[in-house]
Amino acid sequence: MDSQTVSRHATEPDAPTAGTLKPNALGVVGILFFVLSAQAPLTGIAGAAPIAVALGNGPGVPAAYLVAGLVILLFSVGFVAMGRHVVDAGAFYTYIGKGLGRTTGTGSAGLALFAYCTIQAAMYGLYGAIVSGLVATHTGLDLPWWVWTLATMAVVQALGAAGVEMGAKVLAVFVLAEFSILSVFALVTLFKGGGPEGLGLADSFSPSAALDGAPGVAVMFAVASMFGFEATAIYGEEAREPRKTVPRATYLAVVVVTGFFALFSWMLISSYGASKATAAAGKALESGDGAGFVFAPIAADFGGWVGDVLPVLLATSLFAGILTFHNSANRYLFSLGRDRLLPLRLCRLNRRHAPWTAGCVQTVLAVLLVVPFALAGKDPVLTLFSWFSGVAVLAMMLLYLLTSVSVVVFFRRARLDARLWNTLIAPALGALGIAGAIWLILANFTTLIGGERTTALWLTLSVPVVMALGLVAARVRGRAMAAADG
Repeated sequence: MDSQTVSRHATEPDAPTAGTLKPNALGVVGILFFVLSAQAPLTGIAGAAPIAVALGNGPGVPAAYLVAGLVILLFSVGFVAMGRHVVDAGAFYTYIGKGLGRTTGTGSAGLALFAYCTIQAAMYGLYGAIVSGLVATHTGLDLPWWVWTLATMAVVQALGAAGVEMGAKVLAVFVLAEFSILSVFALVTLFKGGGPEGLGLADSFSPSAALDGAPGVAVMFAVASMFGFEATAIYGEEAREPRKTVPRATYLAVVVVTGFFALFSWMLISSYGASKATAAAGKALESGDGAGFVFAPIAADFGGWVGDVLPVLLATSLFAGILTFHNSANRYLFSLGRDRLLPLRLCRLNRRHAPWTAGCVQTVLAVLLVVPFALAGKDPVLTLFSWFSGVAVLAMMLLYLLTSVSVVVFFRRARLDARLWNTLIAPALGALGIAGAIWLILANFTTLIGGERTTALWLTLSVPVVMALGLVAARVRGRAMAAADG
């Protein structure tokens, strides 16, 4: 780490040595698996693709993934440039604080925790419903969804406490399994020349196809599917040579995820035929089995056994995402404790240098978010999953926007990097793209959460409320620390 690199340990020498995450624990591949797990590719495809095709721009959905990927790639340029000078498990809030001030940064930390905890709770809802159904189908044991969810919380807590290397190994198995079957289907369909109407390149990627129907809805779901790639910076302290590892992992993650979603959605549409895909997606949604739109052509190519395997892979995909967001959230809590913005005990580590206390707190937060839905007897998919995934995406996009602005401000003031593309042009373009994505999300939020307008309004308002509470807490904490120092 050179003299230009700003580390939390270097700027705050009074931080306890116990609050040091295990260095040199992850390489590019290890971090990449954490990111790909957060993407939960099978979940993103099975959950978002049918809606994007039916309600968005139909066969032009693959182009929407490319647009979303371009926006995220532009954001990543500034994100990576900042990461060369700021290495901290708090990532977003640290980045935002460096450019927009400590109060704004601390306020955004609350928003980041809100995003990670709500997306994890959303996944717990869908996961519990899927596992409950699978167990009932194959064993006859019919237990409520929340039983499996609570049991899995204990497993996630144990894996998080086992250390970041163990988590990476578990995630590698699950991610490879889901990526393999989806990628094989896409490649087989590509090399055999597509479906009944051919590959349909122009039907999916031409400007007219991209702008047909409601392209904003498709772009919104495409952006939502890429949630979680920023985890590359969260593991910077635990990475080998973070100044090289984190940028490589970030760019590789964005390119791999964008390419995967664009290719698979293209081949999925091709397997139906561009002229029939929209109707097929709509029919699947009307039947209540949107995932069937994705699973049916794969089973047709590979055999009926796929129909049994894919729901299992969907469950493991969700589990991988849950574990990833547990690790992300507990590192935020750890970093806030180390910065003394929350109780110092949150940065207590176990023998494996894993954030033990922060992990326990994160698990408690997950319980508090999930249990009310169980007690109220709400459908875990239509409420817990739909509501919280929508609000988490909105919160995360606001963090992306604040980070992009912060990058521009930071480098204009600090003058640590003279590359205009990396520190000004790309971040500014990324900020414009993200602002556009936020507008699309707000305009179509009722569709995103699959709920009513009143529910959408309350969920939308929760994001600025959380940010405002974070700002107030930051000011109060700052005054208290100033008074203590005085």
